[in-house]
Amino acid sequence: MKIVVTSSGPDLDSEVDARFGRCACFLVVDLEEMKFEAIENPNASLGGGAGVQSGQLVAASGAKVVLTGNCGPKAFSVLSSAEIEVIVGVSGPVREAVENYKAGKLSSADSANVQEKFGMRDGG
Repeated sequence: MKIVVTSSGPDLDSEVDARFGRCACFLVVDLEEMKFEAIENPNASLGGGAGVQSGQLVAASGAKVVLTGNCGPKAFSVLSSAEIEVIVGVSGPVREAVENYKAGKLSSADSANVQEKFGMRDGG
């Protein structure tokens, strides 16, 4: 099974990025083999729509789960519509977050945990 982790960098030792739509990278991780693909987030600097665009990118990756620090309402809606489980409040190294998920230590969110425009440079 594939999961996506928002990441501050391109490898498993990078920190989980607290932002979903404007994270630096998405790491698509194969849970069985712990192989991963780093996808630089092309939506990180968008003025608007980053959550929706990032949600569509993640849905196209084939992932069934997203691990992130925070997820806004529009991104959450896109992910939920694609039947992707969203887990928020995740922090620390990506490798540790994946291990915590595999061990059943993380719980799904039932809604967004931040307002629209969270993570924008102007304080949103």
